[in-house]
Amino acid sequence: MKNTNIINTIAELNTVDYLSHYTKGKFRMITKVRSGFISCCDVRPSDNEHMFNNLESTITCYKRGALQTVEFCPDGGDYYLTVFARVGKKVKLIDESILAVLTVGTINGLFDNTNLMDMNQYKAVNSKTWASKAFVMNEETEVSI
Repeated sequence: MKNTNIINTIAELNTVDYLSHYTKGKFRMITKVRSGFISCCDVRPSDNEHMFNNLESTITCYKRGALQTVEFCPDGGDYYLTVFARVGKKVKLIDESILAVLTVGTINGLFDNTNLMDMNQYKAVNSKTWASKAFVMNEETEVSI
């Protein structure tokens, strides 16, 4: 079931639609540690449900620049699906379910040096604040005095 609400104006950002097809699973993160080498760690079993219910947390759980890849293993599966991939300063792949909940604040705080931070993208979805969604249309609200 493809998320048709996604508005993506970033040409080099590829999307996949895996997470919307599952209700449970486990995540693992590939990160770059301070000394420069790559490390892989599985998310604790108690945190997997929280991450699945709050998909933005899958890419906000590490310091700026550390997260390289997020993989998801469906419940009962013995394989991992890549739902977020970054190479250098370019996010190459992201799941549409993550894009649907991604806020401007997360991008500006953790991914400001990547292609995710794009003012044209923010304008395309009517983002006004850091709490605004970055890839789905934000409703204009009138403030009455």
